[in-house]
Amino acid sequence: MTQAKSSQPIPVNIPPTLKLTVTHEQLVELAITNRDLQLERTATGELIVMAPTGGTTGNRNLDIEGQLWLWNRQTKLGKTFNSSTGFHLPNGADRSPDAVWVSQERWDALTPQEQEGFVPLCPDFVLELRSKSDSIEQLRTKELTQVVLFARRSCSDRSCLSRTFSG
Repeated sequence: MTQAKSSQPIPVNIPPTLKLTVTHEQLVELAITNRDLQLERTATGELIVMAPTGGTTGNRNLDIEGQLWLWNRQTKLGKTFNSSTGFHLPNGADRSPDAVWVSQERWDALTPQEQEGFVPLCPDFVLELRSKSDSIEQLRTKELTQVVLFARRSCSDRSCLSRTFSG
């Protein structure tokens, strides 16, 4: 197959009925090539392309990110991340939650290469803010995946709670 060399981006409209599947490596390559897109991948490899948020949701996202960052700065217990950070979850999914906290111990256990790329772990704490363009079903599926993975890692003797907030 011949690759066309082009310096101009070509817009692609993907109908909602079309499901595209990619490997983790292909997602990383797509993300590097398309830095302006918010891309995620389900555990089954389905590519998810998300639209940018509106002003109200963007402002609320920044607020929750800021609160988590400030708490962590005061406690110095770990690292915080925003929705620009990709996490390669143990079930194979690649997700970018709105705000994330990872304990310092778990962060330090990663190699510099792992810290630089899609972070290969399930975060200790995840915040997702629902925007009007988010389907509640998709958000719950995403949230449930993260909670289940978190629960498997650290909640064997206590219950983990999850709550969805509308944005």
